[in-house]
Amino acid sequence: MRTLTCISVLLGIFAAGAALCSRQAAAADAPAGDKVYEARIYKCNPGKLEALHARFRDHTCQLFKKHGIEVIGFWTPTDGEEAKDTLMYLLAFPSVEAQKKAWAAFKDDPQWIKAKADSEKEGVLVKEVKSKNLRATDYSPIR
Repeated sequence: MRTLTCISVLLGIFAAGAALCSRQAAAADAPAGDKVYEARIYKCNPGKLEALHARFRDHTCQLFKKHGIEVIGFWTPTDGEEAKDTLMYLLAFPSVEAQKKAWAAFKDDPQWIKAKADSEKEGVLVKEVKSKNLRATDYSPIR
């Protein structure tokens, strides 16, 4: 049931981001058909969601930009148990190859390594990460 809830929330995420994404897709370097979107769902350890928000707010978003990772948006569920421990976000990349290169550079960045270590001095923040690559359909407003 939790997976079904996550899928429902992700569908809402894509609908909410469609207007923003359509403007961004038009300005992208690569053709819209090559652009890949990555949906990510983070399940936090108990009591760690606010620390995860702080890490994204204070460090991760800037590092994403540095490494060419386009942020479409971040969302949290509005109700249920997932509202206490779940962060969902959507990213965009010009291609799968660009995605792989950007993630590799991000993960090896000394600023990221330090920010992650500093944020986890009182325990690991995230217990589970789910990621799914997506391509816009030919009838999607995002194209």
